[in-house]
Parts: sequence; C-alpha cells; structure tokens
Amino acid sequence: MALSTEQQNKMWAMLNQTRGQIGLTAYKDYIFGLLFYKYLSEKAKNWLKDVLRGETWESIYAQDPVKSLDYMKKNLGYAIQPGNFFSDWKKAIDEDQFSIGLMTETFGHFNQQIAFAAKGDFEGIFDGMRFDSADLGANAQARASVMISMIELLSSPEFDLSGGDDAMSDIYEYLVKQFATVLASDMGQYYTPKEISEIMARILTYGRENEERFSIYDPTVGSASLLLTTASYMKNSHKRGMIKYYGQEKDATPYRLARMNLMMHGVEYNDISINHADTLESDWPDGVVEGKDNPRMFDAVMANPPYSAHWNSKDREDDPRWREYGVAPKTKADYAFLLHCLYHLEDNGRMAIILPHGVLFRGAAEGRIRKALIDKHQIEAVIGFPDKLFLNTSIPVCVLILRKNRTESDVLFIDASKEFEKLKNQKRLRSEDVDKIVDTVVHRKEIEKYSHLATLDEIKENEYNLNIPRYVDTFEEEEPIDIVEVSKEIIKLNAEINQVESEFLSMLNELAVTPDTKDLIEAAKGVFE
Repeated sequence: MALSTEQQNKMWAMLNQTRGQIGLTAYKDYIFGLLFYKYLSEKAKNWLKDVLRGETWESIYAQDPVKSLDYMKKNLGYAIQPGNFFSDWKKAIDEDQFSIGLMTETFGHFNQQIAFAAKGDFEGIFDGMRFDSADLGANAQARASVMISMIELLSSPEFDLSGGDDAMSDIYEYLVKQFATVLASDMGQYYTPKEISEIMARILTYGRENEERFSIYDPTVGSASLLLTTASYMKNSHKRGMIKYYGQEKDATPYRLARMNLMMHGVEYNDISINHADTLESDWPDGVVEGKDNPRMFDAVMANPPYSAHWNSKDREDDPRWREYGVAPKTKADYAFLLHCLYHLEDNGRMAIILPHGVLFRGAAEGRIRKALIDKHQIEAVIGFPDKLFLNTSIPVCVLILRKNRTESDVLFIDASKEFEKLKNQKRLRSEDVDKIVDTVVHRKEIEKYSHLATLDEIKENEYNLNIPRYVDTFEEEEPIDIVEVSKEIIKLNAEINQVESEFLSMLNELAVTPDTKDLIEAAKGVFE
C-alpha cells in the first residue's frame, strides 16, 4: 500500500521539525540508520514470537546466551540480545533512563553478533552514524536530546511498521526519493526515476517472468532501486533463494543504503551480494581464481552510471572486459561501464544502461567501440528520452538495450522525447508513455515519427552514427498559409479598428472643453487624426 500524499507531507514535516539545526546531509545517515535498526528489531521480535512457544527471549538468553544468539544468527543473519531492541530505547526514554551510551553499546553488541555468512550484508552498515559527532550537538546532553527526538519520531504512528515489508518499503522508498530530491547534487545521482526503472525492468524480464531462478546485477547500484524494480517483475521474487541480487558501489553512503533498501523490501541476506568497490578499477571480485578469469555472469544487467565520468584508462588494453572492443577515453567512461555490463551478461541475458546521447555519435575510441558492437549485432534498441527527467541533471538521456548473441543485425530506434507530463521544474513519463515504449521495444514495432527498425546497411550508410534523428524523423510540417483568407481577415480587422477610432473621436468631440481639459482632449485627438 503506497503512502498517501497527506501521509508523505506529514512525515516530511515531522522529520524537518525533529532535525532542528542538523544539516540534511548528516541527518539522512542517522534517520536511515535508525529506521533500519527499528526494522531489524521488529523482524527479530516477530521471529521470536514464532519460535519461543510461550517463553520469553530474556529467559532463553539467560539459560545459554551463546547458543541462543547463535540460533537467531543462523536464521536471521544477525542477533539482538535482550535490552538492545529499538523498543528498549523508547522504554528508556519514557523512564528517563536514556543515554547515548545505550546506543553505542547496542551497536557494539550488534556488530559482534553478525553471522559469518552475512558479514558482507551487515558489516559497516551503521557506520554513517557517529554518536560523538559534533553534527548532533556540542556535548553529550545535546547529542542525547537529538537522538531522543529521532527515536520518538520513529516511534510515532506515521512510522508504524506493523504492516509488514510493504509498509517498510513504502516509507523507505519515499524517504530515499525525498532526500534525493532535496539533496539532488549529493544523492540525486543515486536515484533513477521510477518510470525509467520500470521500462528497463519490463524489457529485461520480458518472456522470462516465470523463471524459477534469475540473477540480476547493477555495477553502480546506488540505492538498489533498479535491482528491486527488475525483481518485482519476476513471479518468484517473493520466494527465498529464487532471485539473486548483485551490485557494486564505490561510494560509502549508497553502499549502506542499497543493502538497507534490499533487506527492508524483504530480500533475505543470503540472496544479496553488494560489493563496496569501484567497478571500473575492480572487476566483480570472484572472477579470477588462481590467475584464471571465470567471470560471474548474470541473467539481467542494468546500470545508471555517472555520465561521461573521468576514469583511469591507462594500460587497460588487456583487461578482458574491454580487450575485444577497445578502451574508452579517460574523460568519458560511458563505454567502459557499458562493456563491463556486457562482459558479465549471460549468453541468453539482456542488459539495459542509461547513458548520455553523446555515446551515439562521438568519434575516435568511442566510435570504434560502437562500430564493434554494431558489427557483432549486440545493440538491440536505442531509446531517447525527454530532458529534465532526472533530479541531478536536466540533460536528455538514452537507454541502450543489448544482448550478446543476436542473429538479427537491425537496431530499433525510439524517439520518446516528445511524450511526457510537464511538472513545475521537471518532466515525468506517464503510464501510457511507459507502456508505449515497452510495447514498441518488445514487439519491435515501427511507428511513424516515433520508432524505426534500421537495417545494418542503413547504419553503415550513416557511418555507424546512431544519433536518433538520423533514423526517426519527427519533423512536423506546418500547414500552408492561406494568403487570401489572411488578407480578408486583415481587411476585416482594419475596418473594425477604423470604426472604433471614429467612435472614440466622436466621444472626444462631445466633451466640454475647459482650460483644465483643453490640452488633454487635443492630445488625445492627435493620436487618431
């Protein structure tokens, strides 16, 4: 159940009232961290209800702390000992017993009770919160006061998680989008508009929705929204072990947010593999074994990488990801990301990547890479979108759809830049725009002034330039002007003007002329005579 606009507005207003003088950039780390810990606490409590059979967690723990914690870790991937739940913080506040030390002690215990198999999923996930930080206040009392405000806020009915994973994911998604909107220059790059995510997800999963096992990979995973949207179109996404989520992220904040996001959407820790690394510097970590490269392959790969980013392209010619195609220029890493995605794609898989339009027509190294991809028949479709769809940039982007082993050599071009809903400062694709793009791609339709299926020969004639206007003509001829009708209209208007002027002069002539009005009346007559 999605949050209503009223719920969203109230939630955001409460957050702003609570944060006081704390900057939003610092505040987000605490609010997401505490919200996630509340989720883990309630998940553990719900699990305990099912397994305790009338006994209390305190009594079981008192009998054998190690064994009881190990049992919880085995099932959840983490363990929370009695007195360390989120609700225990609220209880301490109500009893005037709360201190910052209670929180540092809780997270200290939590970090010691992570299952070995879940280390990668939980390790460092709360590192964004520093309880001795000056961001929270000048002294321990001030910092405790801020924490009390946050805990009480997250204990309010607006943040009630009893509705299960759907309630949690709705709240989390809303907050991620809201922070990304307000902190566009900081978080905007990690947020892909929902409509573009849906288009990519529906294309990537088309025809494979019922498969029992499916692996998805995003090498610039951000908040993991692309992974979650893609998985949502798989019939078995709610079943443990059916969908495997892989991602890589070099920045610490989204690395933490991605893991929280996946788990708060109900994805089990052992279905998640998110790696903290620079994708271009470090290939997916389990590829090379004893000097031999065995790259992990995925059924679907999707990415929204930073556009035209600088990267270290020196001595990369032998990297297997780029060896067959060439190395992208150091000032534009777009094709480096694309080729990384393609390298990790299963032979029967499909990938989608969001890039700036420059990749369609720039020359030199990028031109050579593009030619190799076209000659190998690996580019399946090019979709051009309107500008102003993203939070952090107003430039128009395109999505390239690729497969590894296509026999067909044609490329479908779609110019979707003219169909959207205009908002105050941005544009948004409507549901009918999303449906039309997906339907056109999966059925490879040709629609006048919208899409065109270009042959390889046609692309060669254009010297491997994939700029969309070369293939989709959206020019609308203006209707011819009827000179006779326009002349008649001008004559009619002139007659009406003359009639009005004549009537006005008559009115002026009827006015009484006095020393005070004489100059004014003469001046007005002069305009029309």
